[in-house]
Amino acid sequence: MANRFAIILAAGQGTRMKSKLYKVLHAVCGKPMVEHVVDQVEAAGIEKVVTIVGHGADTVKGCLGNRSEYVLQAQQLGTGHAVLQAQAVLENEEGTTLVICGDTPLLTADTLESLLQYHEEKKAKATILTAHAADPTGYGRIIRNASDNVEKIVEQKDASPEEVLVQEINTGTYAFDNKFLFAALQSVGNNNAQGEYYLPDVIEILKNQGEIVTAYQMSDMGEALGVNDRVALAEASVYMKRRINEKHMRNGVTLIDPDSTYIESDVIIGSDTVIEPNVFLKGKTIIGEDCFIGSGSELSHTTIGDRVQIRSSNLEDSVMESDSNIGPFSHLRPNSHIGKRVHIGNFVEVKNAILNEDTKVGHLTYVGDADLGKNINVGCGTVFVNYDGKHKHRSSIGDNTFIGCNVNIVAPVNVEANTFLAAGSTITKDVPEGAMGIARSRQENKPGYWEKLPPAKK
Repeated sequence: MANRFAIILAAGQGTRMKSKLYKVLHAVCGKPMVEHVVDQVEAAGIEKVVTIVGHGADTVKGCLGNRSEYVLQAQQLGTGHAVLQAQAVLENEEGTTLVICGDTPLLTADTLESLLQYHEEKKAKATILTAHAADPTGYGRIIRNASDNVEKIVEQKDASPEEVLVQEINTGTYAFDNKFLFAALQSVGNNNAQGEYYLPDVIEILKNQGEIVTAYQMSDMGEALGVNDRVALAEASVYMKRRINEKHMRNGVTLIDPDSTYIESDVIIGSDTVIEPNVFLKGKTIIGEDCFIGSGSELSHTTIGDRVQIRSSNLEDSVMESDSNIGPFSHLRPNSHIGKRVHIGNFVEVKNAILNEDTKVGHLTYVGDADLGKNINVGCGTVFVNYDGKHKHRSSIGDNTFIGCNVNIVAPVNVEANTFLAAGSTITKDVPEGAMGIARSRQENKPGYWEKLPPAKK
């Protein structure tokens, strides 16, 4: 197999997006378009990636990091000019170069690999990735010769009546013999209305030199969608969502209503997990087997064990171990770690806290900056008071502690194992093992008080 390289065109600002964010950085299912492209390029076995950057260069570099080399296109003078900027990096390389746009997030590694393999098998100097379009209006048509190779690409405005009827169109993705690509680019001119250098002109140059130019027709034109405005961005997101959801269902995950279930591309879900409608799974969330994710839940960068039940709750940057459950209407804020068999009920907020196995937090509770041991009961209305107005403080609660209702735990406090915190207490001091902490005013009854009240006004 020949050496393989990729040039990703990502220099355009994308004025039709009408956005301060550069076009290739707009997200499709939670990931910038250009990152989707790099994912698939890498999966297709490309050895070296060169990204052509211009507008927002530093932001694009920040997105892709060391997954690519970068070349600046200071002036945007067309696609041919953009590819030519990679000359210093690639011109002496032997092999196949893929040229792909950074705003085509739906192309798959399978399609790219098939294109490259077809190009190399045919010993072509250029191969165009094409598609069959039911309505080819506005696309460049692929005109083939008697040998089934490409004779030319003709734009609609230049097409004859017979050529207009052709339904095979140019998708704008190409495979080239690397050295022939950069040699041909030297001959591309800008004698056109826009004064730009166009990459498709390389095809005509190679044909005139008697070289083989082929076309590989992909099976699904939807993959070729290029995103130029917010409408196309929404179309790409719908397509990607459908692809992602189908993958999970074929892997054994039940989606009650796939059309109303949003799952981003890096999410991992175990088999026999059931997901209700109106669920959002984002980032690098990992969900185990046999889980239940109820309607209205949102999970972001969260790891879930097996047999976990989540009902209408919001979880972010947290962990729930196997056989735990939460909800409805509860919130795990970042750095919450929920142990095995922990129960979190309704209207509970947990932040930067550890709840170890078999602990129960039933309802209406805030647990922030705290370490809770095993088998603890946290009563209704308990508040871990962790902020003094300037600094956050941490509390710890030992195993088997019983916390009554409406207890305030004012950090920093250490409550040792096997203790009892009386309902209504405000705990400001450490509680030793086996003790009961109680901090509340004594009740006093005033006999005959009702009779002393003035009569109510009518």
